Amino acid sequence: MSIERKCLVCEKSSEETPVTKFYYQKSEFYICPQHIPVLIHKPEELVGLLDGADKLQAG
Repeated sequence: MSIERKCLVCEKSSEETPVTKFYYQKSEFYICPQHIPVLIHKPEELVGLLDGADKLQAG
């Protein structure tokens, strides 16, 4: 069984675009370079995609 590595936001796989792994609440996720700014500057856009995103503060 292989681990599916796809962007949390756009769901592009690591076969389509580079993805970076990050850890949050004892889980691991992947995000592509296009959406890293969302994670940093607009985490409210991750509500519904990432549990607890409503508690994250923008950098």
